[in-house]
Amino acid sequence: MFVHDPLVLSFAVALGIGLFIGTERERRKGEGPERAPAGLRTFALTSLAGALSFISGGVPLLAVATGGIFVLAALAYWRGEASDPGLTTEIALVSTVLLGGLAITQPGLAAGIAVVVASLLNARSVLHSFVRRVLSEEEIRDALVFGAATLIVLPLLPNEQLGPYAALNPHAIWIIVILIMAIGALGHVAVRLAGSRYGLPVAGLASGFISGTATVATMGARAAQARELFWPASAGAVLSNVGTIVQLAVLLAAINLEVLAATAAPLALACGAAIAYGLVFSVVALGKSSGTADEGGQAFSLWAALAFAAMLSAILLASQAMNAWFGAKGVVATAAIAGLASVDPAAISVATLASAGKLTPAEAAVPILVALSANTITKAVLCLSAGSRGIALRVIPGLVFVVLAAWAGWWWMA
Repeated sequence: MFVHDPLVLSFAVALGIGLFIGTERERRKGEGPERAPAGLRTFALTSLAGALSFISGGVPLLAVATGGIFVLAALAYWRGEASDPGLTTEIALVSTVLLGGLAITQPGLAAGIAVVVASLLNARSVLHSFVRRVLSEEEIRDALVFGAATLIVLPLLPNEQLGPYAALNPHAIWIIVILIMAIGALGHVAVRLAGSRYGLPVAGLASGFISGTATVATMGARAAQARELFWPASAGAVLSNVGTIVQLAVLLAAINLEVLAATAAPLALACGAAIAYGLVFSVVALGKSSGTADEGGQAFSLWAALAFAAMLSAILLASQAMNAWFGAKGVVATAAIAGLASVDPAAISVATLASAGKLTPAEAAVPILVALSANTITKAVLCLSAGSRGIALRVIPGLVFVVLAAWAGWWWMA
């Protein structure tokens, strides 16, 4: 019976890592006196040296071996600096000895990292071209701002209710800022790839599943930057309601199918109205001359995202104050207040009450539609404040049309 030795497998992985990375370097090594100093055999032996040193002396000997490879790589760089000032091969050589040592204890992780290293080495031309020719200075700056907002600012903010009436959660509000920047970047990428006539409507439809309210504000801000984007941005803003309604239906289906059945007609008509209105604006946008791909520019507006967060904070504070002063006048009043911020929490709470037997499915439909209507008011206000009068005159009638279609569906079912 064959006895499986884990050490043999680890050595095989270490050898495979060296051969895998070395194969990519061998193809770029060149020929003659000017060729690069490290190729297939060098990388394979380097990886095996890392594995042998770790087995023989553990981490201390692996550190010595890595230092030796580093010195050899430095000498090779000094020798060939005039013909090739890059450090890529030398850094890859040092990484390979470390991966060879890692393969002894964690072969799967080492092999995965080796694939990443080889992919990065092979993608040299694509990555250089993308950074130098495709990305603009503004886009690179926006990527850094987004990274700082996500990885630095967000972890520092407290995740608890603060302020008057404990209405504000800094962590949750900053997530909204990040969402708005992400939605803006999604729209920007779509425009770069497909042009504004196609990109903004598609981005708006997709972003509606993330946050319909944020999408409306983002589209308004984007249209405010360029008048020719009024039509496609309006289509994207209204089509975001499709994502909102579909997501709402999925949530209701997960909580209470009877409530979903009671709201099926209103939600279906509202979704159809959003699709119809958005498609009309999309068709109009196709006839405009703004279909060329975007040539760079800002991926998102940080100030628009901050303004949206400030407006949302004010709405949350006002709704909590009203609730504290006047109390919740039944489920409908509570749903209206909650719907100003987001329709999903309000609908979930109503569906939960119906599941507990405190409301019938038919009674649950009214507060859900009230929450949807209240959320539409928030969208309208944010569209006007973040965008301009021109975009508001196009988007707000579509939002009203969607809400009226929903109530028409309720009246038809009643």
